[in-house]
Amino acid sequence: MPIASSRLPTARWPDMTPPAAPREELEIRQLGRTRIDAYAWMRFIPPAGSRTLDVLPARLREHLEAEMAYAQGMLHPLAADAEYFYERMTTRASGFSEPLPASSQGWHYDFTLPAGHAHRIFFRVSPDGATQELFDEAERAGGHAYYRATGHQPSPDGRYFAWAEDVRGDDRHRICILDMDSGVIRTVAQADAFGYGGFTFSPSSRYLFWIWRDACSRPTRLYRSPAEGGEPVLVYEEHDPALFMQVARTAADGFIALTLAGPDVSEVHLIAAGAETAPPQRVRPRRRGVRYELNEWNNALLMLTDEDGAMDGKLLEIDPTNFALRREWVPHRTNTPIIAVLPFADALVRLERVEGLHRLVLLYGDGTETSIDFDEPAYAIELAPAQSYHARQVRIVHQTPASPPRWMDVSFSDGQCRVVAQKHLNSFDPADYRVERLHAQADDGEIIPITVLSPAHAPADTPLPLLLTGYGAYGISCEPSFSLPATVLTDGGFRYAIAHVRGGSEKGRNWYQEGCREKKRNSMTDFIACARHLLDIGYTAPGKIVAHGVSAGGLLVCGAMNLEPHMWAGVIAQVPFVDMLNTMSDAGHPLVPLLRPDWGDPLSDPGAYDHIAGISPYENVQQAAYPAILCTAGLKDDRVPYWEPAKLLANIRHHSTGGNPAVLLLNPDSGHQESDDQHAEFTQAALFWAFARHCVAAAS
Repeated sequence: MPIASSRLPTARWPDMTPPAAPREELEIRQLGRTRIDAYAWMRFIPPAGSRTLDVLPARLREHLEAEMAYAQGMLHPLAADAEYFYERMTTRASGFSEPLPASSQGWHYDFTLPAGHAHRIFFRVSPDGATQELFDEAERAGGHAYYRATGHQPSPDGRYFAWAEDVRGDDRHRICILDMDSGVIRTVAQADAFGYGGFTFSPSSRYLFWIWRDACSRPTRLYRSPAEGGEPVLVYEEHDPALFMQVARTAADGFIALTLAGPDVSEVHLIAAGAETAPPQRVRPRRRGVRYELNEWNNALLMLTDEDGAMDGKLLEIDPTNFALRREWVPHRTNTPIIAVLPFADALVRLERVEGLHRLVLLYGDGTETSIDFDEPAYAIELAPAQSYHARQVRIVHQTPASPPRWMDVSFSDGQCRVVAQKHLNSFDPADYRVERLHAQADDGEIIPITVLSPAHAPADTPLPLLLTGYGAYGISCEPSFSLPATVLTDGGFRYAIAHVRGGSEKGRNWYQEGCREKKRNSMTDFIACARHLLDIGYTAPGKIVAHGVSAGGLLVCGAMNLEPHMWAGVIAQVPFVDMLNTMSDAGHPLVPLLRPDWGDPLSDPGAYDHIAGISPYENVQQAAYPAILCTAGLKDDRVPYWEPAKLLANIRHHSTGGNPAVLLLNPDSGHQESDDQHAEFTQAALFWAFARHCVAAAS
């Protein structure tokens, strides 16, 4: 139901003068071109250690402290509205999740978030139903201003449980192992570990393989540590800064797979079970333009690859000893990308995408297939983690923008789906919402999907305030998943829409390629086309659209803001990648060598320099009346450093002909992500929604 009118924020921004950032025009000459960077002085990298306010140069520290004070003052009038949104979120979240049934193949691992708690409690359930609590994240987070954990996993023998945790906010993890027999928690890697797909137990459970990050935060080394304790052993070191590393066990625990990958290249090294201390063996040498990944199924290796022009993927079987090609299981099908493959003894499960939506397919050893389709206009499917290779069914997670996650078991014997658990929310009914998949036409005729969540009672021809979000980069699709904060915003009378712009992979690999490098502008014009379509059909009205994007999605919305500054009532850009030309010209940046295939290399390619210079938000601020904009930043962020949004906002203040605020919300304790707890998540979302409502009210 809509929020009562008495809760509406006032329609005026506080009369405050923003911090005055000095303009010091630094002339940069590059590839025969010259540019001026007036705010380059905001960039600071400490010679050692983590970036904190205390170690900043005095002038920079004073400026950022002034930004923090300005943000506090500008956002203070939103406090009551933000508190209301927060209360709605916490009340709704205080429902419960039905416990997942235990697997007959062993322990089932899960976590719970008790009412009123910000952090998770991990536990496991035995096949006979006995529950064992493992650890409480609140105890791990105690005494730290920041806490985020990832990669939770048990050892194959069920004795150990490992996870990576960041207590500094800079994505440099420590890896912890709980001995579930003794209850003792031991730290395997004290710092500088890579937690995102960066560690796994060996098939024997004797070792933990983990990845180390260098001084530039790049994952470069694979180590092997005894699970019971002992010194780590270097297994592999990668010297190409354009490749990232991940390590995992294959499905039947036959191998440990070390995958080295970039946007357009990959290479896999295998360590066989039973030879866990042997050097890794390379399967296929890296070759620019060819990507592949490996798993195993029924005593053979499976290779998902795009070689020979199979841009959306084909699935091959190769010999596990000499790596020779045996057969093709799934041929390449244009615009039907294979997203994931999960092998079981009885069937090979693959997740693919058809017309932008997920489809589940069961492939059997005799070559027959069973497809599992869903009839909602927009939904998302995930393959649940840590499933037994010998299970008789695959467990999936299904959700829509209006329906919370539900866990379903899909039987291999007949393909039937059975709901085994569901998340229940307080004061929530999916029937109160309407989900639609609409389509906008871009300037070049391309059709752009849009997912829209509306109040069910809102007539289709009634314009409502609209929050339009998108990402459109690195081939990452913006899935139509359930978002509790989005439903609360919709209760407040908004429509919530996702623009599935080019640069993601919603319509296949070509969709990504049409939104990167010299075609990156397509992402921004697609976003604008989606906004215009929603205006044209009467779903919203001028002065009622707020744009939202995260990281590279911040590049998307800030680029669209520069192209059409009058279209938006407001812009919310979380840790936005907006100093694009300067960042991609910094060879020492942790991600630059890796991401050159996505953006281009302005250090060596004049064409890349020119197209980046033509879209980089910082360089393309114009003399115009800009909308209100809120940017977040983490002082310890190495991926998108704080100075990117700080420089953009200073430039907007210098050029804007209007009176709307440009606000930098700086968290001195975080990096690219906020602390991983419900309180932090809801507090930030509630502030965003209050800001969006105020922007619309102020523009009316």
